[in-house]
Order: sequence, then structure tokens, then C-alpha cells
Amino acid sequence: MDTIGFYDADPEGYSEKTFGSDMSPTRDRFLAFLKPGCRIIDLGCGSGRDSLAFHRMGYAVTPIDGSEGMCRIARRNTGLEVRHLMFGDLDYESEFDAAWAFGTLLHLPSAELPGVLAKIRRALVPGGLLLMSFKEGDFEGERDGRHYTDMTQGSLRDLAESNGFAVLDLWSDTDQKTGIRWCTVITESIAH
Repeated sequence: MDTIGFYDADPEGYSEKTFGSDMSPTRDRFLAFLKPGCRIIDLGCGSGRDSLAFHRMGYAVTPIDGSEGMCRIARRNTGLEVRHLMFGDLDYESEFDAAWAFGTLLHLPSAELPGVLAKIRRALVPGGLLLMSFKEGDFEGERDGRHYTDMTQGSLRDLAESNGFAVLDLWSDTDQKTGIRWCTVITESIAH
């Protein structure tokens, strides 16, 4: 099964498992770098959990997802317009102050990441922020019916810096509910 097919197969079930997860520590760490009310694109919004939180805090959020099923669920969960769009088809230019990609870009093969990061950088205003998180490790391939590209702090720093982003914050932590170890970076766009 391909990754999009995985999410389209049971978007309701995936939403039930993830919508209630407490992302506030990571969101707060990200928002500490942003001005109130700025424009955020939620890359791979899934159930809409984070889009809804940003919206409720007064941010202008644009949720996108490559899965039609997840777009439908996110619309239902948030009341927001959700755009069905693959990362490789991003067509925005200087429209967002920040991009949130928690646990989403990890579904891309590593060879596709530089091209997608260039499109994200183009979608951001100069100096715009990007949060990316990956499962920690060096695995790349199919796991549980989806493609995964894992990253270490070193490889994530290299990915960001070699693609026009300056690292502002980089950390690893363990999700207490799932036991998954995440590697997360907050970056600033330095090149267009």
C-alpha cells in the first residue's frame, strides 16, 4: 500500500487516534518564534488537530493534505477550508510567515526532500519559519504500510542547512503516549 492509500483507507480511524494528542509543548516552542496572528501553512494537516489549535489562537492557518480522505476529516474537525495538495505540487509564493510539518515530510523519500523544501521556502516570506519533525533514526523504507525517512539531529541539521534554512532550535524527545522518539527542528528561511 502506498502512503496516501494508507491514509485514504481509514481517515476516520486515523483521526480518532491522533486528533486528541497533546501537541501544545511543541506548538508553544514553535509559536514562541512567531508574531500573533501571522499566516501559517499546515503541511500534511491530517485530522486538522494543529490547524484547529492555530486557528483558535488567532493565526491565519491554511491546512493542506495529500489524502482526500484526511482533507474531508480535517474540514469536518476544523470548519476550515482544507486544500487537497501534494507537497511536490506546492504552488504558493511568499504567502506564509511559517510552515508546520510535524510528522509529515518524513513520508517523502530522502531524494525528494530538497525539491519539496525549495517549494516550501518559496511559499514562505523571506525569514519565514519552518518546523519539521521526523522519527529519530537512520531508517528509510516502508514501515506499517507507509514510506518513512527517519532523521538524526545531525542529518536533520544538514538537511535544513543545505536547503536554505538556518537552524533556530533542534531537539529530540519521546512521545509518552506512543513511545516514538522524535527529532524536531525549527528553522528560518535564509535563501529564495
